[in-house]
Amino acid sequence: MTLPLRPELVGLTPYGAPQLDVPVLLNVNENPYAPPPAVVDAIAAAVRKAAEGLNRYPDRDAMALRADLAHYLATESHVDFLDASRVWAANGSNEVMLHLHQAFGGPGRRVLSFAPTYSMYPEYSRDTVTDYVTLPRRADFGLDIDAAIAAVHQVQPSMVLLASPNNPTGTALPMEHVRALCEAAAQLAEGCLIVVDEAYGEFRRTGVPSAVTLLPEYPNLAVSRTMSKAFALAGGRVGYLAAHADVVDACRIVRLPYHLSAVTQATARAALAHHRELQAQVDEIRAERDETVTWLREQGYTVPDTDANFVLFGPFADRDAVFESLLERGVLIRVTGPEGWLRVSIGTPQEMARFRSALVEVTA
Repeated sequence: MTLPLRPELVGLTPYGAPQLDVPVLLNVNENPYAPPPAVVDAIAAAVRKAAEGLNRYPDRDAMALRADLAHYLATESHVDFLDASRVWAANGSNEVMLHLHQAFGGPGRRVLSFAPTYSMYPEYSRDTVTDYVTLPRRADFGLDIDAAIAAVHQVQPSMVLLASPNNPTGTALPMEHVRALCEAAAQLAEGCLIVVDEAYGEFRRTGVPSAVTLLPEYPNLAVSRTMSKAFALAGGRVGYLAAHADVVDACRIVRLPYHLSAVTQATARAALAHHRELQAQVDEIRAERDETVTWLREQGYTVPDTDANFVLFGPFADRDAVFESLLERGVLIRVTGPEGWLRVSIGTPQEMARFRSALVEVTA
């Protein structure tokens, strides 16, 4: 059968990391700790109450959820200017990013980013017929800020995507770099939105600030977050955005009607009400991450400093062979990033012990 598929989609396969049934899953940066029973009970009760009204459409603008998210983010970032009008919510930060591309991208427009970075960024651009332009990062995976500013003026993008901590490298952006790019973007005649993707923001090391603190100064700044990681809510599919109210209103224009189900909203609000219990293990994950970085460096690997819940390490002459050998030993990690590198998510202490043992066997 002949289908009128868009030419640029011919031969492509859906995005996604392997989903395999193995003992140690360390490939998609999930929180290894399940929600505590008390939180599960609270979510179940909230969903049950929502189920009583499933014959009606949900609040299409999710105002109560957005107010709860604003309160959480204001408390976490130590700011006092956030309210529901400055927060947007969607089905994971992937949908938040898609909304931004639908609103500010499109044919004849360009998005600028800096590779290596999150592998979904070019797919958002492809799906919205937006040109995707990348500049290489430095050898240490940091940003060459002078080259980045020059690229903003040369490329004239409608958006600049900056993951911080960056995926897959874990690298965090200095706030002075965010400031410099916001100021450069403000000089473009057609305007330009700086988007800082903080999906792993809660795992930042002590003293590393959030770009949320810069929002009052820069109306062309947006900060994306997710509940998938630190909230152990990857299965809940809830992401959100903090920005100027005009950016939020632009997302409201392109979103599908009733895009967030009543069940999703109820789940997210219950989780936010118990965020301390859900995030109790964040410090443990940070500590395990730092120990993993130290151990890998002691084994002779190059490991960039990371502010996320994962570690990039290498290089390997044949990373695919190492990946397959680890998989044979029941440990699933990720082939991603620059050629020769691998990424491991931080699991429980027991899972990380399995990873270390398997890696020693494979590379002996």
